[in-house]
Formats: sequence, structure tokens, C-alpha cells
Amino acid sequence: MSDEERADPLAEPRTAGRGPRQESRIGDIAGAFGDLGTFVPHVVSAITVGGLSPVGLFVGFGLFYAATGLIYRLPIPVQPMKAVSAVIVTSHLTPGAVAATGVILGIVLLVLAFTGLLERLSKAIPQSVVAGLQLGLGVTLALLGLELMIALPWLGFGALALLCVLMLVPRCPATLAVLALAVGAGQFLGLSAMPQDPAMQVTLPGLVLPDWADIAAAFRESVLPQLALTITNAIIVTAALARSLFPEAGQIVTEKRLAVTSGAANLLLSPFGALPMCHGAGGLAAHHRFGARTGLAPVILGVLFLALGLFFSAAALDLLRMIPMAAVGAFLAVAGADLAISRRVFDARPSCWPVIGVTALATVAVNPAVGLLAGFAAELLRARLMALLVRR
Repeated sequence: MSDEERADPLAEPRTAGRGPRQESRIGDIAGAFGDLGTFVPHVVSAITVGGLSPVGLFVGFGLFYAATGLIYRLPIPVQPMKAVSAVIVTSHLTPGAVAATGVILGIVLLVLAFTGLLERLSKAIPQSVVAGLQLGLGVTLALLGLELMIALPWLGFGALALLCVLMLVPRCPATLAVLALAVGAGQFLGLSAMPQDPAMQVTLPGLVLPDWADIAAAFRESVLPQLALTITNAIIVTAALARSLFPEAGQIVTEKRLAVTSGAANLLLSPFGALPMCHGAGGLAAHHRFGARTGLAPVILGVLFLALGLFFSAAALDLLRMIPMAAVGAFLAVAGADLAISRRVFDARPSCWPVIGVTALATVAVNPAVGLLAGFAAELLRARLMALLVRR
């Protein structure tokens, strides 16, 4: 083993003709696109139904993704806040209310991080509950993927089968290959059309200032539901998964840092039309599953989104629509399965399995916040039963 390999325990073994850095770059390029299954549906609905500007949305994601890659030097994801995205569609939040939601959530996350409340909360959550949250979130992602795939089964399940096969091939950029083939199939069969005249034109995001009605709507409709999801999935479970996937480098991905980067990004970017954003365990699993190992992956995606927002905003939505949703579902299904099937579940003591199951079931049936509460209750009951058994 070389001195370089001893110094870097995360380095890939050398293979003929390729060093570990080159191997990592190939994986980062392929893995950068692994989380499109989460990104595309929420972004398309936010623009088409919610009326958000493509410029502010893509510039926001671009800046946050690039900054995340440079700060963490790991494939930490940036995702739309899912509860906010759902409320945009179901309750027709105005762009001002969306901006207010992002600013309020940003302030709350920063307060939680710098007061130490977040760290105390994360330490109080049992590992069995974290494992159940991870299992439930993975199953939820996989089910959403299957729902999208069923809409066009031959393409969805074909993309899934091809993904599974290509991921077994060493150094194969499976994500890019399947993405290119899916877009080509969609074009050939008339499922999507090329954007009309995608000419380059510089466009800057505008300022979105919420009024008091927007602030009230944000508190009423989106802030509280999203806050519970962000603390559990985007911060606590993401930090736990990062430490599991990157035992040494993952130590920099703490709950406090994730809260600070998410809070600062939303506070600074939401007033310019960005969709409220956070990190996420499912996205980390997706990037890692498809080969990403360093911060290059999020930087690649960030630069791409910045280019779309600043220079091709008129055609950005049409470019995303070129990806058939059935193929997007295949990416979601793989990422969800990878998140759900974790060592935390299989290494747990048998007495913890009911807690994991209850937490996961509540997460799938309702949301991670309810899963967290149900898991706490189940863990308290388990601890009491174990204490009674010991006394006997």
C-alpha cells in the first residue's frame, strides 16, 4: 500500500491505468445526477402550479449546491423542502408566502443551531428511532418511485432494470447512461419535445418581498409541518447517515452544521425567489449509491443549475420535462431502497426491531414528525418492558 493510500483511508484501491482520484471523479460525475428523482417532480410542480420563477429557483439551487460541495467536501445533497412543495400545489401559496416560509425557517434553524437546542435534541433521540426514520423515509421514496414508474411501466421498469445491471459494471456511469437513454426514448416516441429555441440570454433573479398576509399564510400552512420534517430527515438522519457512509470524513457533517448551512441558504436566497431548500438523507443515499464520494458532485450540479437559471431560464423547465417521469421514478426507487436497507436495521438488537417497525410505519403512513413521536413512545415502552424482565 502506498503512503498516499495509508494517508487517505477513504481512497479507492488503485486499478490498472486509473488512480483513485480519477476513479473518484468518474463516480462524482455520475453520482451528481443520482438525486434527480427527488428534484424534478417538486421543481416542475413549483414552477408550473405555484408560479415560482425558474430564474430564482435554479439560481438558488445552484448557489446552495455549489456552496455545500465546497463546505463539506462530500456529496451532501440539496433538496426542495417537500412539505413546502406539497403546500404550494395543494394550498396555492403565493411566491411571497413561499419566500416568507424560507426566511422564517432559515431564522428558526439558525437559532436552534447556535443555542445548542438542536444538538441536545439529536442526542436525546435513540438510535432505534433514527433507524426507523431512515427505513421509513427509504420506503416512502421507493413507493413514490414505483408510482411514477407504473404510469409508463415498460419505460419505468426498463430503466430500473438497466440501472441495476449497469451499477454492477465497474466504473460505469450508470446514472448518466440511463438518463441519456431515457431522454432519447422519450424523444423518439414523442413523450417529450425539444425546447423551442433554447437561446442563451442573461437573466437575473428578482426580489420577492412578502407582505403580512404572506407571512401569516406561511406560518399557517407550511412553516410548522416543514420544520418537523427538516429537523428529522434533513438534519438528524442526514448527519447519522453521513457518519455511517464516511466514518472519518463524515464527522464534519454535524447536526449543527447542517442546520447552519440550511438556515443561512434559506434566509439569504428565499427573498430572491428560491424554493425553500434543505439537505436530506435520501439525497445523500442517492448520490452515494450512484458513485459520488467527494464535494465535486454537488459542485457539478450547482454549476449546471446556475447556468440554467442565469442563461437558459426560459428553456429550463422544458429541459427538465425532457426526462420521462417513469425514468425519474426508477432513480427514486433505487435511492429509496438504498436508504431503507441499512446496517442500522440489520445490526439492531431484536428487542429494538418493534421500535424500528413502529417508527418506520408511522413515517410512511403520516410523516417523519409523527414517526419520531411514535418511535419515542415505542422506545419508552420497550425500555420499561426490558427493565421489568431484568427485575424478574
